[in-house]
Amino acid sequence: MTSADPIAALRHATSAQHDILDSGLPLAKADATLTDYVDHLQMLARWLRPIDAWLANFTDGPQGPEAPPKVDRMAAIAADLAGAGAVLPAASLDPWPPGASSAYRWGVAYVVEGSQLGGAVLYKRLAGRLAPHPLAYLQPGADGPGPRWRAFMAALREQVHSDAEVIDACTGAREAFARILALGRHAAVETPA
Repeated sequence: MTSADPIAALRHATSAQHDILDSGLPLAKADATLTDYVDHLQMLARWLRPIDAWLANFTDGPQGPEAPPKVDRMAAIAADLAGAGAVLPAASLDPWPPGASSAYRWGVAYVVEGSQLGGAVLYKRLAGRLAPHPLAYLQPGADGPGPRWRAFMAALREQVHSDAEVIDACTGAREAFARILALGRHAAVETPA
């Protein structure tokens, strides 16, 4: 057993990537538009769809009964894109490791779940400006993202204990960030200045 808190280890392992992502998101601009929101959703869809398909192959760890129930984020993304006259893009083709440990998957899920906290902040900033678009993907729900996040962190702490598990979770989290950062860089290259 390790005395290290897996959440603190995950935050430390991904802090630099988190900062890069936050400053480089299409919605990071002070004057973000509905077009920026569509770009943001398309990047997320290319990232999340393969994660969702991969995680559906497991019944333990973050996909087990001790974790918060699955959320269909892709449905909200598809609805928002349709409402803006856009379509779901093709998913990223980079496969995720089929034999990944539950700790690794907890790390990936940590990044996905954490993205919802940032979404709630973006919703507050953009809801008025981008109205009447509902921004369904960013909406935090009646209770906000806090209760789900706290339940997720409690389950992660319960499941990820040893040094090896914490390291594996950090590896999964860094890979999740690396993949969305790569998609963001790819989108920036394709978008004319």
